[in-house]
Amino acid sequence: MKPSILQLCPLMPHLEAALAERFDIHRFFETDAAVPGEQAASIRGVVTGGHIGIPATLAAQLPALEIVAINGVGFDKVDLGEAKRRGVRVSNTPDVLTEDVADLAIGLVIALLRQLALGDRHVREGRWPAGDLGLGHKVSRRRYGIFGLGRIGLAIARRLEGFDAEIHYASRSARDVAYPRHETLVELAAACDVLIVAAAASAETRHVIDRSVLDALGPKGVLVNVARGSLIDEAALLDALREGRIAGAALDVFADEPHVPEAFFALPNVVLTPHMASATHETRQAMADLVLANLDAHFAGRELPTALV
Repeated sequence: MKPSILQLCPLMPHLEAALAERFDIHRFFETDAAVPGEQAASIRGVVTGGHIGIPATLAAQLPALEIVAINGVGFDKVDLGEAKRRGVRVSNTPDVLTEDVADLAIGLVIALLRQLALGDRHVREGRWPAGDLGLGHKVSRRRYGIFGLGRIGLAIARRLEGFDAEIHYASRSARDVAYPRHETLVELAAACDVLIVAAAASAETRHVIDRSVLDALGPKGVLVNVARGSLIDEAALLDALREGRIAGAALDVFADEPHVPEAFFALPNVVLTPHMASATHETRQAMADLVLANLDAHFAGRELPTALV
Protein backbone atom coordinates (compact mmCIF):
# COMPACT_ATOMS: atom_id res chain seq x y z
CA MET A 1 0.00 0.00 0.00
CA LYS A 2 1.35 3.40 -1.01
CA PRO A 3 2.11 5.89 1.78
CA SER A 4 -0.39 8.75 1.96
CA ILE A 5 1.03 12.19 1.21
CA LEU A 6 -0.61 15.58 1.65
CA GLN A 7 0.29 18.11 -1.07
CA LEU A 8 -0.14 21.69 0.15
CA CYS A 9 0.52 23.72 -3.02
CA PRO A 10 0.66 23.34 -6.79
CA LEU A 11 3.91 21.77 -8.01
CA MET A 12 5.58 21.34 -11.38
CA PRO A 13 3.64 18.79 -13.47
CA HIS A 14 6.57 16.37 -13.68
CA LEU A 15 6.90 16.39 -9.89
CA GLU A 16 3.18 15.86 -9.38
CA ALA A 17 3.26 12.94 -11.83
CA ALA A 18 6.23 11.34 -10.09
CA LEU A 19 4.60 11.77 -6.68
CA ALA A 20 1.38 10.16 -7.94
CA GLU A 21 3.33 7.10 -9.11
CA ARG A 22 4.93 6.58 -5.70
CA PHE A 23 2.32 7.78 -3.22
CA ASP A 24 -1.37 8.13 -2.47
CA ILE A 25 -1.65 11.90 -2.99
CA HIS A 26 -4.21 14.12 -1.27
CA ARG A 27 -4.21 17.73 -2.46
CA PHE A 28 -5.14 20.20 0.24
CA PHE A 29 -4.49 23.84 -0.62
CA GLU A 30 -6.71 25.39 2.09
CA THR A 31 -4.13 25.09 4.85
CA ASP A 32 -6.24 27.01 7.35
CA ALA A 33 -9.09 24.47 7.12
CA ALA A 34 -9.53 21.11 8.84
CA VAL A 35 -8.40 17.94 7.10
CA PRO A 36 -11.16 15.30 7.13
CA GLY A 37 -10.57 13.02 10.11
CA GLU A 38 -10.16 9.69 8.31
CA GLN A 39 -7.81 11.26 5.77
CA ALA A 40 -5.82 13.11 8.43
CA ALA A 41 -5.16 9.90 10.33
CA SER A 42 -3.54 8.26 7.30
CA ILE A 43 -1.17 11.06 6.25
CA ARG A 44 2.49 10.09 6.67
CA GLY A 45 4.13 12.82 4.62
CA VAL A 46 3.60 16.40 3.50
CA VAL A 47 4.99 18.05 0.37
CA THR A 48 4.94 21.82 0.51
CA GLY A 49 6.62 25.00 -0.67
CA GLY A 50 8.95 27.14 1.37
CA HIS A 51 6.50 30.04 1.15
CA ILE A 52 3.81 27.88 2.82
CA GLY A 53 5.64 25.41 5.04
CA ILE A 54 3.12 23.71 7.28
CA PRO A 55 0.99 25.68 9.73
CA ALA A 56 1.20 24.40 13.29
CA THR A 57 -2.58 23.90 13.40
CA LEU A 58 -2.43 21.68 10.33
CA ALA A 59 0.54 19.66 11.57
CA ALA A 60 -1.33 19.03 14.81
CA GLN A 61 -4.14 17.37 12.83
CA LEU A 62 -1.77 14.73 11.40
CA PRO A 63 -0.97 12.16 14.12
CA ALA A 64 0.87 9.81 11.73
CA LEU A 65 3.04 12.51 10.14
CA GLU A 66 6.63 11.35 9.54
CA ILE A 67 8.15 13.78 7.04
CA VAL A 68 7.69 17.29 5.64
CA ALA A 69 9.44 17.69 2.28
CA ILE A 70 9.87 21.31 1.25
CA ASN A 71 10.13 22.09 -2.46
CA GLY A 72 12.37 25.12 -1.89
CA VAL A 73 15.16 26.34 0.33
CA GLY A 74 13.21 28.34 2.92
CA PHE A 75 12.04 26.60 6.08
CA ASP A 76 10.96 29.53 8.24
CA LYS A 77 7.31 28.46 8.06
CA VAL A 78 7.96 25.07 9.62
CA ASP A 79 8.31 24.74 13.39
CA LEU A 80 11.52 22.73 13.46
CA GLY A 81 11.50 22.48 17.23
CA GLU A 82 8.05 20.91 17.26
CA ALA A 83 8.99 18.65 14.36
CA LYS A 84 12.02 17.40 16.28
CA ARG A 85 9.90 16.84 19.41
CA ARG A 86 7.46 14.74 17.41
CA GLY A 87 10.15 12.88 15.49
CA VAL A 88 9.01 14.37 12.16
CA ARG A 89 11.75 14.65 9.53
CA VAL A 90 12.00 17.92 7.57
CA SER A 91 13.92 18.39 4.31
CA ASN A 92 14.41 21.16 1.78
CA THR A 93 16.18 21.65 -1.56
CA PRO A 94 19.30 23.77 -0.97
CA ASP A 95 22.25 24.30 -3.33
CA VAL A 96 20.39 23.40 -6.54
CA LEU A 97 18.79 26.84 -6.75
CA THR A 98 21.77 28.92 -5.61
CA GLU A 99 22.94 29.85 -9.10
CA ASP A 100 19.50 30.88 -10.33
CA VAL A 101 18.74 33.04 -7.31
CA ALA A 102 22.12 34.76 -7.61
CA ASP A 103 21.57 35.27 -11.35
CA LEU A 104 18.18 36.85 -10.73
CA ALA A 105 19.63 39.15 -8.08
CA ILE A 106 22.09 40.49 -10.65
CA GLY A 107 19.30 40.71 -13.21
CA LEU A 108 17.18 42.77 -10.83
CA VAL A 109 20.10 45.11 -10.14
CA ILE A 110 20.60 45.67 -13.87
CA ALA A 111 16.86 46.00 -14.55
CA LEU A 112 16.50 48.61 -11.83
CA LEU A 113 19.63 50.70 -12.44
CA ARG A 114 19.41 50.54 -16.24
CA GLN A 115 15.62 51.01 -16.30
CA LEU A 116 14.92 47.88 -18.35
CA ALA A 117 11.27 47.56 -17.32
CA LEU A 118 10.64 51.28 -17.96
CA GLY A 119 12.45 51.04 -21.29
CA ASP A 120 10.37 48.07 -22.39
CA ARG A 121 7.18 49.94 -21.49
CA HIS A 122 8.45 53.09 -23.24
CA VAL A 123 8.82 51.19 -26.51
CA ARG A 124 5.66 49.06 -26.23
CA GLU A 125 3.47 52.09 -25.50
CA GLY A 126 4.82 53.93 -28.56
CA ARG A 127 6.40 56.74 -26.55
CA TRP A 128 9.87 56.50 -28.08
CA PRO A 129 9.13 58.83 -31.04
CA ALA A 130 8.05 61.52 -28.57
CA GLY A 131 11.35 61.49 -26.70
CA ASP A 132 13.97 59.49 -24.92
CA LEU A 133 13.31 57.63 -21.68
CA GLY A 134 15.97 59.41 -19.68
CA LEU A 135 19.18 58.24 -18.12
CA GLY A 136 19.73 55.31 -15.80
CA HIS A 137 22.70 54.55 -13.58
CA LYS A 138 25.87 52.50 -13.98
CA VAL A 139 26.00 48.96 -12.65
CA SER A 140 29.76 48.56 -12.75
CA ARG A 141 32.17 49.91 -10.12
CA ARG A 142 29.50 50.64 -7.56
CA ARG A 143 29.37 49.86 -3.85
CA TYR A 144 27.26 46.79 -3.10
CA GLY A 145 26.14 45.55 0.28
CA ILE A 146 24.96 41.96 0.76
CA PHE A 147 22.92 41.06 3.83
CA GLY A 148 23.43 37.33 4.38
CA LEU A 149 26.63 35.85 3.01
CA GLY A 150 25.56 32.23 2.88
CA ARG A 151 25.47 30.09 -0.26
CA ILE A 152 23.36 32.56 -2.22
CA GLY A 153 25.03 35.68 -0.86
CA LEU A 154 28.46 34.34 -1.80
CA ALA A 155 27.25 33.44 -5.28
CA ILE A 156 25.93 36.99 -5.71
CA ALA A 157 29.24 38.43 -4.52
CA ARG A 158 31.20 36.31 -7.02
CA ARG A 159 29.04 37.62 -9.84
CA LEU A 160 29.45 41.20 -8.66
CA GLU A 161 33.23 40.84 -8.78
CA GLY A 162 32.83 40.67 -12.55
CA PHE A 163 31.40 44.18 -12.43
CA ASP A 164 34.48 45.50 -10.60
CA ALA A 165 32.22 46.11 -7.64
CA GLU A 166 33.20 47.20 -4.15
CA ILE A 167 31.51 44.55 -2.00
CA HIS A 168 30.52 44.81 1.67
CA TYR A 169 28.50 42.37 3.76
CA ALA A 170 26.73 41.76 7.04
CA SER A 171 25.91 38.31 8.43
CA ARG A 172 25.62 36.45 11.71
CA SER A 173 29.23 35.30 11.53
CA ALA A 174 32.36 36.42 9.75
CA ARG A 175 33.25 34.68 6.50
CA ASP A 176 36.71 33.99 5.10
CA VAL A 177 36.43 36.60 2.35
CA ALA A 178 38.21 39.81 1.43
CA TYR A 179 35.03 41.91 1.67
CA PRO A 180 34.59 44.26 4.65
CA ARG A 181 32.08 42.99 7.23
CA HIS A 182 29.72 45.37 9.04
CA GLU A 183 28.32 44.67 12.48
CA THR A 184 24.90 46.22 11.81
CA LEU A 185 22.57 46.60 8.86
CA VAL A 186 22.54 50.36 9.32
CA GLU A 187 26.32 50.41 8.92
CA LEU A 188 26.10 48.17 5.86
CA ALA A 189 23.41 50.31 4.24
CA ALA A 190 25.41 53.48 4.83
CA ALA A 191 28.44 51.91 3.12
CA CYS A 192 26.72 50.90 -0.13
CA ASP A 193 24.80 52.17 -3.15
CA VAL A 194 22.90 48.90 -3.67
CA LEU A 195 21.73 46.78 -0.73
CA ILE A 196 20.93 43.17 -1.68
CA VAL A 197 18.95 41.07 0.79
CA ALA A 198 19.92 37.38 0.71
CA ALA A 199 19.50 36.32 4.36
CA ALA A 200 17.29 33.55 5.72
CA ALA A 201 13.93 34.44 7.19
CA SER A 202 13.43 33.95 10.92
CA ALA A 203 11.79 35.63 13.87
CA GLU A 204 15.00 37.62 14.34
CA THR A 205 15.06 38.92 10.77
CA ARG A 206 11.40 39.91 10.51
CA HIS A 207 11.22 43.55 9.33
CA VAL A 208 14.97 43.90 9.83
CA ILE A 209 15.02 46.23 6.81
CA ASP A 210 13.22 49.08 8.54
CA ARG A 211 13.12 52.86 8.33
CA SER A 212 16.53 53.25 9.97
CA VAL A 213 18.18 50.96 7.40
CA LEU A 214 16.42 52.65 4.49
CA ASP A 215 17.42 56.09 5.73
CA ALA A 216 21.02 54.90 6.01
CA LEU A 217 20.83 53.65 2.41
CA GLY A 218 19.83 57.16 1.45
CA PRO A 219 18.22 58.99 -1.49
CA LYS A 220 20.72 57.62 -4.04
CA GLY A 221 20.60 54.04 -2.79
CA VAL A 222 18.49 51.12 -4.02
CA LEU A 223 17.23 47.92 -2.39
CA VAL A 224 17.06 44.44 -3.97
CA ASN A 225 15.33 41.52 -2.21
CA VAL A 226 15.67 37.87 -3.30
CA ALA A 227 15.30 36.43 0.22
CA ARG A 228 11.86 36.57 1.87
CA GLY A 229 9.30 39.34 1.99
CA SER A 230 9.13 39.16 5.78
CA LEU A 231 12.61 40.69 6.08
CA ILE A 232 11.35 44.05 4.84
CA ASP A 233 8.93 46.42 6.54
CA GLU A 234 6.90 46.99 3.38
CA ALA A 235 5.06 50.02 4.77
CA ALA A 236 8.38 51.67 5.63
CA LEU A 237 9.73 50.80 2.18
CA LEU A 238 6.71 52.31 0.43
CA ASP A 239 7.08 55.50 2.45
CA ALA A 240 10.79 55.71 1.60
CA LEU A 241 10.11 55.22 -2.11
CA ARG A 242 7.26 57.73 -2.29
CA GLU A 243 9.18 60.32 -0.29
CA GLY A 244 12.40 59.89 -2.27
CA ARG A 245 14.37 58.75 0.77
CA ILE A 246 15.72 55.90 -1.36
CA ALA A 247 16.07 55.86 -5.15
CA GLY A 248 14.40 52.56 -5.96
CA ALA A 249 13.73 48.90 -5.18
CA ALA A 250 13.65 45.57 -7.02
CA LEU A 251 11.61 42.89 -5.28
CA ASP A 252 11.11 39.21 -6.09
CA VAL A 253 9.44 38.36 -2.78
CA PHE A 254 6.66 39.87 -0.67
CA ALA A 255 5.20 39.52 2.80
CA ASP A 256 1.79 38.15 1.75
CA GLU A 257 2.45 36.29 -1.48
CA PRO A 258 0.93 36.15 -4.00
CA HIS A 259 -0.71 39.39 -2.86
CA VAL A 260 1.44 42.47 -3.48
CA PRO A 261 0.56 45.89 -2.02
CA GLU A 262 -1.01 47.81 -4.91
CA ALA A 263 0.82 50.97 -3.82
CA PHE A 264 3.95 49.48 -5.44
CA PHE A 265 2.30 49.33 -8.87
CA ALA A 266 2.23 53.06 -9.50
CA LEU A 267 5.85 53.65 -8.57
CA PRO A 268 8.18 54.06 -11.57
CA ASN A 269 11.29 53.39 -9.49
CA VAL A 270 10.32 49.80 -8.63
CA VAL A 271 10.85 46.47 -10.42
CA LEU A 272 8.52 43.65 -9.30
CA THR A 273 8.78 39.94 -10.13
CA PRO A 274 6.57 37.03 -8.92
CA HIS A 275 8.98 35.06 -6.67
CA MET A 276 10.66 33.63 -9.74
CA ALA A 277 14.26 33.34 -8.58
CA SER A 278 14.36 29.55 -8.96
CA ALA A 279 11.98 29.46 -11.92
CA THR A 280 14.07 27.78 -14.60
CA HIS A 281 13.40 24.42 -16.19
CA GLU A 282 16.75 23.10 -15.05
CA THR A 283 16.49 24.16 -11.42
CA ARG A 284 12.87 23.18 -10.95
CA GLN A 285 13.78 19.71 -12.26
CA ALA A 286 16.68 19.52 -9.80
CA MET A 287 14.41 20.65 -6.96
CA ALA A 288 11.83 18.01 -7.90
CA ASP A 289 14.51 15.33 -7.99
CA LEU A 290 15.65 16.31 -4.50
CA VAL A 291 12.11 16.31 -3.08
CA LEU A 292 11.65 12.79 -4.44
CA ALA A 293 15.07 11.68 -3.21
CA ASN A 294 14.22 12.81 0.33
CA LEU A 295 10.83 11.10 0.31
CA ASP A 296 12.21 7.90 -1.22
CA ALA A 297 15.03 7.81 1.33
CA HIS A 298 12.68 8.31 4.25
CA PHE A 299 10.23 5.59 3.28
CA ALA A 300 13.10 3.22 2.51
CA GLY A 301 14.60 3.83 5.95
CA ARG A 302 17.69 5.61 4.61
CA GLU A 303 19.34 8.90 5.60
CA LEU A 304 17.77 11.95 3.95
CA PRO A 305 20.01 13.74 1.41
CA THR A 306 19.10 17.20 2.77
CA ALA A 307 17.66 16.77 6.25
CA LEU A 308 16.94 19.84 8.38
CA VAL A 309 15.57 17.72 11.24
